[in-house]
Amino acid sequence: MALFDIFRRRPPIRDTRALADFIDQNAAFITQKGIYEHSRARAGHYAKVLFREPEFQTAADHSRWRAYPLGLAMVSELVEGVLCVANRENRHVQVAAIGDLTLAEFDRYPVPASMDDQTWGALRAELSQRVNQFGLHPPKWAKDIPEQYAQRYFDLMPIHEKLRLAEFPTIRNYLRVTMCNIHDEFTKRADVLALVEALGSVAKG
Repeated sequence: MALFDIFRRRPPIRDTRALADFIDQNAAFITQKGIYEHSRARAGHYAKVLFREPEFQTAADHSRWRAYPLGLAMVSELVEGVLCVANRENRHVQVAAIGDLTLAEFDRYPVPASMDDQTWGALRAELSQRVNQFGLHPPKWAKDIPEQYAQRYFDLMPIHEKLRLAEFPTIRNYLRVTMCNIHDEFTKRADVLALVEALGSVAKG
């Protein structure tokens, strides 16, 4: 019956495990899709040849893993902004719980083959710093969250810089639109009150 799966609504997000999966899956999606789709567009008719090249595969994998923490930061900030509305008084507790959840997802993955322990550790430290700062400003609109990450993400594209000089606006718009889509999905699936309670329990535990 797999044919009919596309018509089924995705399950509600009511607990921290489902929330962590949502953050991880969408972080991976937003980083990988942009990298591979942009590369495919730039390569044009030669995309199939390019994607079979070992050098490109290595470069794309390196870019993907370096961009993954940026995706985690963007999606977890979006999640925190939605849940903040229902828990403004204890926002600092919720920020800490979402931060711990996000870092736990990062820690599920071993150090990628394309980088060393020190680099991977530095990316984790940077992610930790970013998530701890969510509570220092009002929640942002989904479309505005990528603004501080867009240039960093763009610079990771596995395409020679001379071939992507004028394409930063395209990448930034991709991130903005994708974050809006992720926001729409989260607001439809999230049981906000249940998640606020679950995150509060994690913080107390």
